[in-house]
Amino acid sequence: MTHTLSLEQKIGQLFMCGFFGKEPSREIMELIQDYYIGGICYFGRNLEDPEQTHMLSEKLQQTVPHDIPLFISIDQEGGMVYRIEKGVTLSPGNMAIGATGNPSYAYRLAKIAGKELRTMGINMNFAPCVDVNNNPKNPVIGVRSYGENPEMVGKFGQQAIQGYQDGGVSAVAKHFPGHGDTEIDSHLGLPVVDHPLSRLESVELLPFRQAIQQNVDGMMVSHVCFPAIEKGLPATLSKKIITDLLKQEYQFKGIVITDCMEMKAIDNHYGVEEAAVKAVQSGVDIILFSHSYEKQKQAIEAVNKAVQSGDLSEERIDEAVERILNVKRKRLVHQKMDFQMEELAKKESLDVAKKVRDESITIVKDEKGLIPIDPEKKTLVIWPDIEVTSDIDEGYDQKETLGDFMINRVPELTELTLQGTPNKQILKSAKEAEQLIICTYNAASDPEQKKLIQDVLKQTNQSAILCALRSPYDLSVFPKTSTYLAVYESSPGSILSLANILIGDKKAAGKLPVSIPDNRSD
Repeated sequence: MTHTLSLEQKIGQLFMCGFFGKEPSREIMELIQDYYIGGICYFGRNLEDPEQTHMLSEKLQQTVPHDIPLFISIDQEGGMVYRIEKGVTLSPGNMAIGATGNPSYAYRLAKIAGKELRTMGINMNFAPCVDVNNNPKNPVIGVRSYGENPEMVGKFGQQAIQGYQDGGVSAVAKHFPGHGDTEIDSHLGLPVVDHPLSRLESVELLPFRQAIQQNVDGMMVSHVCFPAIEKGLPATLSKKIITDLLKQEYQFKGIVITDCMEMKAIDNHYGVEEAAVKAVQSGVDIILFSHSYEKQKQAIEAVNKAVQSGDLSEERIDEAVERILNVKRKRLVHQKMDFQMEELAKKESLDVAKKVRDESITIVKDEKGLIPIDPEKKTLVIWPDIEVTSDIDEGYDQKETLGDFMINRVPELTELTLQGTPNKQILKSAKEAEQLIICTYNAASDPEQKKLIQDVLKQTNQSAILCALRSPYDLSVFPKTSTYLAVYESSPGSILSLANILIGDKKAAGKLPVSIPDNRSD
């Protein structure tokens, strides 16, 4: 089919763009109609509820000036990374799913998400994240990973891929060749993974090879340097990583998609034009520009000029377009769908998500037998400040707290927030309480939170129930505490599951999918 498209139309297929607003903006209409872009990426700023999302998808598809439908993509990983929450079944995140030890949950949740996304006119999900999280200091992956064991991550990833694609959307495994062992967030800087190739093959790369075996439609490449494969270039711009390793050695037949080219790992080191051309030269099939209309136009025009000047061959463009069209033929044949509200957030779907959350909560240790709590005792809950920790998180309002879910069962319950309460008051209340529950949120990377909780634990002789609402690695900061639970996310569903376990209505069944370094020197 590539021979029936003009050069401009072919180049347009290589671009996926974000835009602002809940209606098609003037800019995105121009990009679709005049620049022939082949894909859209949704963010929370575009989405209100499922019905509006479906209408938006329909309007965008209707503006296409030829008969090749748009990819409409989203980051709907579940857990703490999602773009639409209202009216859908929000899946637990990967590490929570990993903690259940049951890969079939990854399949069931992904299939539910896939079907719901298709109902809203979305046909591609940037999930699953199959990075192996073996670095406790990783600021951007963490609980987005199934765990630290490569085989286990690969197995859960395969199930999720099958689930999304059985649900009717293209799955995109990310972030090839692996973003798990980094200490820099590529939204903010350029990380380097310095391991030899033998180690990369056995750890980082293994889940991606399993994703290829599962016939994953897409592979998102990371803005991370791997000197063992190619020195000095992030994977996004490396021919050795994309063409030689992924496409030729691993025989990946799907679409290679960049992470957003406006992330600082790329934006700070390369100009828009140079990065876009280099990415296509290296073997990338779809280039993602999430935010800036000016940069989107500059990048498209730069690729066009590079083909005209001979810096980029038309054969390379044709190869990318053929891969894109192959997946579009496979997934988008029945693109138009009537909106059916009853297909969303069905009781049985919500029940699966709840069951997984219940089974994910992990009691890492309970040396003094503090769980379940005594509901008649004077109880203090210390609640953290739930913050967006990376550009991948949407801004979200955390309205429900642990106290909200426990107050009816524990009459003498007080809840204090770390953000809004003076430290002296927290320390005084902790001293007076008969039972103390401390919720942490990425305390390992928050010096103020860490110091206050350490002070509270000291004065209570470590007799508190510590609940990590995101990173399970918080235990490394409080190694002497007697009782420690990993919750993996602060979503209302997970907080409800935690409350039920603390009260004794449910038994915790989760197993920690990562190991926690013991920092007893703290």
